[in-house]
Amino acid sequence: MGNLLRSRLGILIGGLVLLALYWFSNQQEVPFTGRKQFNTMSIEDSVRLGAQSYSQILQQESGDVLCSRAARSCDANARELVRTVNEIGLRLQNAAVELEQDLLAQGYNFAPVADQFDWTYNVINSDTPNAFCLPGGYVAVYTGILDITGNYDGQVDMRDIDDVDKLAVVMGHEIGHALAHHGAERMSQQQVVQMGQLAVGLGMGDMSASQRQAVMQAFGMAAQGGILAFSREHETEADKIGLDLLVRACFDPREAPDLWERMGEQGSGQRPPEWMSTHPASETRAENFRRWMPDAISEYNRRCGGSIRLEN
Repeated sequence: MGNLLRSRLGILIGGLVLLALYWFSNQQEVPFTGRKQFNTMSIEDSVRLGAQSYSQILQQESGDVLCSRAARSCDANARELVRTVNEIGLRLQNAAVELEQDLLAQGYNFAPVADQFDWTYNVINSDTPNAFCLPGGYVAVYTGILDITGNYDGQVDMRDIDDVDKLAVVMGHEIGHALAHHGAERMSQQQVVQMGQLAVGLGMGDMSASQRQAVMQAFGMAAQGGILAFSREHETEADKIGLDLLVRACFDPREAPDLWERMGEQGSGQRPPEWMSTHPASETRAENFRRWMPDAISEYNRRCGGSIRLEN
């Protein structure tokens, strides 16, 4: 029995050691922030999956994609919304290309993607307050978010795009996710979790069913906690990258904290504590932007010929 237990333990330890080696041998630097990320997916595979997912989403939404071939209508308002989103996107994607080239000039070693992405923008008529950018530069903005980024009067109408700076904050954040390969990183992390489950399973073959269940539950909780922490880190990183893009594209960075305060007012009921959530609390995000704001304003004024000041 002692030999069997030692054998099982050896398998478990060996598996976890190999898993750790696999983790540390696939670390890449995120040049925008200097963070190390675990990523086993190639850029080509990530972009291919992004294109497939985008196509599926647009097919599912079908007639609600404004001014698409299958759109139920494409009136003057719809065309103006699509035009506005495309104009914001063009400014941000140009800023992304510039940012990556500046980082390469500074000596960072990475493969730039912004000048290779198949940048595509669509507006989806939906009450969902959402936007996303998939790997490859595939962007969608849902009309449900326009009141939050617009005049915040409780209804979506064309007045919500009179001032587009807050919408640019949202789109810049989503583009930041794609530039930092967060989707590929999450898929890589899930792969490691599955490998870890296999290693743990091999190491407890002679345990009782209740013991195996307890061990696997503990492993699952630990893995989930780690993934949630990385997810919150991704959101903060995308916020910072998005702010850099915002400034380079000459959108007013001071709109960012107010946007996240509005976001915090959405929904009903108790929110889970931050450590149990995939996203940092809106208050935390607004505070991060306030902390970054002096440098952002200084850079905005330098680049954009502005004279904006930090608001009290």
